[in-house]
Amino acid sequence: MTATTPPLIPFFPPDLFEEDRDLLLDVVHEVATDPAQRFILGDRTARFEDLLRTDLGAADVIACGSGTTALTLILRAMGITAGDEVIVPAFGCAPLANTVLGVGATPVFADIDPHTLVIDPDAAEALITARTKALMPAHMFSVMADMPRMRALADRHGLRLIEDSAVAQGAVLDGRPAGTWGDAGLFSFVQVKSFGGPGEGGVVITDDPELARTVRMLRNHGQDGTHRFRHHLIGMNSRFDEVLAAFQLRRHPGLARRLARRAEIAAHYTEQFAPLADHGVTPPPPGTDGRCYYVYSLLAEDRDRLKQHLADHGVDSHVYYPRPLPHQPAFAPAAPADGHWPNAERAARQCLSLPVYPHLTDAQVDRITDAVLSFAGAPAPVA
Repeated sequence: MTATTPPLIPFFPPDLFEEDRDLLLDVVHEVATDPAQRFILGDRTARFEDLLRTDLGAADVIACGSGTTALTLILRAMGITAGDEVIVPAFGCAPLANTVLGVGATPVFADIDPHTLVIDPDAAEALITARTKALMPAHMFSVMADMPRMRALADRHGLRLIEDSAVAQGAVLDGRPAGTWGDAGLFSFVQVKSFGGPGEGGVVITDDPELARTVRMLRNHGQDGTHRFRHHLIGMNSRFDEVLAAFQLRRHPGLARRLARRAEIAAHYTEQFAPLADHGVTPPPPGTDGRCYYVYSLLAEDRDRLKQHLADHGVDSHVYYPRPLPHQPAFAPAAPADGHWPNAERAARQCLSLPVYPHLTDAQVDRITDAVLSFAGAPAPVA
């Protein structure tokens, strides 16, 4: 950083739990001094599951070790295995393909909508074969996938619908919470998520009692909880931590406030960036109602130059994601050699995410806005 570069505004806050440090220390002490000495799958985990069940209006919520293992548990509980295909978006996070390959099935990559950057239902439908067992749409950035169409598509073809809602806690579409549209959904509570905590953690959300029962056994080495060391299934260790559960229980009342601040910042960005459409920079589709802004992402024709320009102005930014999933070395063998995903490939070249966390001050938000606008030489809108 040169002498003239302003102080860096980091993409994530330098101290994610600055306002919650005392709370974190308090819950560690609470769990450590509890006479029960239960550090996993205890009463706090059960109460956290109940809290989310009530919040979502879901029949069951099962806490587990991470959002990624939540996907694995869902796939295994649905019996998806070798020879099966699961349709996933071509643009997104690695677990979309990792988990499918991990159960022996094949991920089939569908292109995304060029405006929303989430899976295109028409592209997904064109890929359905006799081997297709499930659709796995993922909510990206601030936009939920078109779940009414994905639900109808799954029902029409007799497929399971797995909703990757890992980053969408608090989002709502047509009055229905993210995570409740599929046969199963999930949240992730890793530190950098909108409702992140001090460690890994996730939940599976479902209205299917048999699937819920199977997930509960799978997360704890196949035990059903009635007899210790009686293993009914080949399970895994994906158990929820009591410190994280205690932290989330105490922090939960502030979720709506944090999401509202994120939406406020995002609305300001979108309004201010309107003039950039003629300068090769496109903000997300307008509207903030019902959205959960985990990150705020632009499409920029000269993304790398914009990223450097922001850095020169003291603004950190991140690229999500630099390659479409079928172009990743680990997943390329599962993709057709002549495959082409033009919208995913464009997003990988152009997508750039800005800070949107609730810790940002109004002055920092203005600095970020001014830096983006100055890149294109576009005038700021008149207030």
